[in-house]
Amino acid sequence: MDMGKITVNGETYERFAVKTRFVDVGDDYIEIIREYVSGIYRPGDIVSISEKIIGLCQGRIVRREDVKIGRLAKFLSRFADHDESRGIGVASPIKMQYAIDKKGAPRIILASILGGIFKLFGIKGVFYMIAGREVSGLDGFYGGVWDEYRDMGIELPRDPDSVCDEIKRKLGISCMIVDANDIGQVVLGKSGDIALPARALVRLICDNPAGQGRQMTPIVLIRRILNRPI
Repeated sequence: MDMGKITVNGETYERFAVKTRFVDVGDDYIEIIREYVSGIYRPGDIVSISEKIIGLCQGRIVRREDVKIGRLAKFLSRFADHDESRGIGVASPIKMQYAIDKKGAPRIILASILGGIFKLFGIKGVFYMIAGREVSGLDGFYGGVWDEYRDMGIELPRDPDSVCDEIKRKLGISCMIVDANDIGQVVLGKSGDIALPARALVRLICDNPAGQGRQMTPIVLIRRILNRPI
């Protein structure tokens, strides 16, 4: 699916969203990339892969029944941002409990207090700056668009740089793993052969060409358009 062109650092790139089957827990990401990308990949392309499918393949999941929500999580979640257009965050008690379990109550209390103070001045995101990327990167625990994730959280993938290098070594495909939505985009890891800095790579996907609905397009192939002389 052609997602249009974008110009970064004077170079123009085409982006193609790659539709896949539903990726389940324990699937093999090498085989997924081989099946859906190997036949269309050209040397010089960069493949952007959603962190969600790598996390699922690595079994980086948290089951709802394994998270025991305490009174502190219920209390703190009441003061979190409830803007659903920005995604389901720690306004959900189960995600707040996950944050407490991962980072400890003192840190999360501090993050909540400072986040609330800075929000009074129109500055958002302070909570996650203090809580850390592991907390902000937890996906899942929501229904609606993805009922499959209603009772399951997906953690950030383990060693994303190593995963990308493995894909490059086994399949010859240059790639990056990204945590992207309509609000923001972060490059978590990339194969060592990619020369573009992280800031330029983020700009390649700054409009989130993969989407975040049920398009089933967790992979985006990025291809530089060569300027040929007339």
